[in-house]
Amino acid sequence: MSLSVLSLVLTAAVLHACWNLLAKKTKGKTPFIWLIYLGSTVIYSPVLFMKIQNSDFVFTEQLFWFSLSSAVLHVGYNIFLQKGYRSADLSVVYALARGSGPLFASVAAILFLHEPLKWPSAAGLVLIIAGVLVITRLKLRTQLDKQIITGLIYGTFTGLFIAAYTFNDAIGIKSYKLSPVLLTFCTNCFGVILLFPFIVKQKAQLKTEFKLHGWIIAGISLLSPAAYILVLEALKYAPLTVVAPARELSIVLGVWVSSKVFSESDTRRRILGSILILAGILALSLS
Repeated sequence: MSLSVLSLVLTAAVLHACWNLLAKKTKGKTPFIWLIYLGSTVIYSPVLFMKIQNSDFVFTEQLFWFSLSSAVLHVGYNIFLQKGYRSADLSVVYALARGSGPLFASVAAILFLHEPLKWPSAAGLVLIIAGVLVITRLKLRTQLDKQIITGLIYGTFTGLFIAAYTFNDAIGIKSYKLSPVLLTFCTNCFGVILLFPFIVKQKAQLKTEFKLHGWIIAGISLLSPAAYILVLEALKYAPLTVVAPARELSIVLGVWVSSKVFSESDTRRRILGSILILAGILALSLS
C-alpha cells in the first residue's frame, strides 16, 4: 500500500470513529437517520455539481443499481447501528460491528466459495473470536448481562451489513469504474427516498430531532460520506483485502475515545479485545 493510499485509509478511520462518537450521543431513530441522509445530500450537492461540470458525467444503469443496492444495505446498517447505540456501549457495538464484517466475509468464502483455509486465515478467525470473547466477557460458567448480549446481537448484524455493502461498492468501483463521489451521493439520495415513507407522518419527531441534535446531524452528514468516499477512493488503487483491514484501525480509536467520553466500564479489557480483533483482521488480509 502506497503512502498516499495509506493516508486516505487512516484519515477515513479517524473520521469514521468521530462520526460514530457523535451518533452515540443521540438516541437516534428513523427520523434521525433520514435527516442525516438529507443533510448529506444537501452538503455534497456542490461537490457533485463541480464534478459534473468538470467531467462527462452520464447517469448509467450500473450507477443506478449499485447505488440503490448500496442504499438498501446502508439503511439496514444505520438502523441496526443506531439500535445498538441506544441499547449498549459504543465500545462493544462498534468493535463487534467492525470486526464481524471481515469475519463473515472470510467464513462465507471458505464455506460457499470453497477457498482453502490457510494458516493466516485460521489465525485471523481465532484472533477475532478471541477479541469478541474478551470484549463480551463470555465465559462458560457465567452469564452475560443483558446490555452485553444486546451489543453482541446488534454489533453482529451491523457487521453483516458492513460486509455486504463493502463488497457491493467495491465491485462497482473496481469492475465498473464508478466514481466514489457519485456512488456515495446517489446512495444517500436513495436513502432519503427509501426512508421517506417511514417518516412522512413523523413531523413532530423530525422537528424534535433537528432542534435537539441539529449540529450533530450536520456533523455526521459531513463526516460519514467523507470517510466512505476516502475508502472508495483508496479502493481504486489498492485491493479490497488490503484497504478493508487497514480502515478497521478505527476500532481501537473508537473504543479508546468512547471510554474517555462516555466513561464506559471495562476499558482495558475492551481495548485489548479490539486490538485482538484488529490483529485478526490484519491476519485475514495476509491469507
